[in-house]
Amino acid sequence: MPATLDAPPASPGRAGAGSDFAPLARQVRASGLLDRRTGYYARAIGLNLAATAALWAAVAWAGGSWWVVLLGVPLAVVSARTAFLGHDAGHRQIARSARANRVLGLLLGNLLLGMGHGWWTDKHNRHHANPNHVGKDPDVGEGVLAWTREQAAGRRGPLRWVARHQALLFFPLLTLEGLNLKVGSALFLRGRSRRERVVEGGLLALHAALYVGLAFTLVSPAKALVLIALHQALFGVHLGSVFAPNHKGMAMPRPGERWGHLRRQVLTSRNVRGGRVTDWFMGGLNYQIEHHLFPGIPRCNLRRVQPLVREHCARVGLPFTEAGLVASYREALGHMREAGAPLRGRP
Repeated sequence: MPATLDAPPASPGRAGAGSDFAPLARQVRASGLLDRRTGYYARAIGLNLAATAALWAAVAWAGGSWWVVLLGVPLAVVSARTAFLGHDAGHRQIARSARANRVLGLLLGNLLLGMGHGWWTDKHNRHHANPNHVGKDPDVGEGVLAWTREQAAGRRGPLRWVARHQALLFFPLLTLEGLNLKVGSALFLRGRSRRERVVEGGLLALHAALYVGLAFTLVSPAKALVLIALHQALFGVHLGSVFAPNHKGMAMPRPGERWGHLRRQVLTSRNVRGGRVTDWFMGGLNYQIEHHLFPGIPRCNLRRVQPLVREHCARVGLPFTEAGLVASYREALGHMREAGAPLRGRP
């Protein structure tokens, strides 16, 4: 699999009169699918908070037994649901005002998860603006993993060994993603305004105090450490498992290439085929093409907008990429193996 894929010729980047995205944008806007679904999100947030409280009550009830550490599994699942809601708040899908969405993002991200809303929003918006574009998309930037052969060739020391075997190491490395999100959130605040440091940093500190304090109060220190480790490891695996199939192995614009909005979002994204269970497991992000084209559309409307997007792509001659969950992982991991191939002595 090549590090970059060919794409149709570029088109205007905005949904202007001559844009191939404009007709689709008008159609979706007229359909009402962009309208806020406050009732849906009120129920989702309420159920999520209730589930979180119930699980910590279960930790208190079962705290005398080592079986309590297994509650780290449902805690990770519920934490991922919280992260998906925070993601939606960051895209202003939930409330009508930017302020209300920011408050929700701070409460869901900083307070409940210990993941900075400002850090995530900054990083994720840059990803949406230039998905899969090396040098512009932080999700394919320099890091532990290499997303192109050029990145892999530049690895030195232990990171070279990681890049050589990264397809095999991918899921084990995701066990550290929960910790990575917290560290990245804290480091992001170093260059921010005093107000951001106070508000976001204060909520992150409050989360840490409440989370660690609750765990060590309800169960013995040894059980608390294992419970926290399992919770955070599986939380990282869950989130990474959702985000991995979305873009890995899809088109990567070459330096200097300029694609219009429709091509930039469709060619770099992969949908994951499935039913309601897949929708729930992936927080709606299995509709990655639709989400990238219309990041403000409420999650519950993504399934309904898909036929409109699929038909429009067919009309303009754009490939609409969709795969099953297992096949999407196979393609993503295949891309990672290909990126590290030269380090294993393969052409």
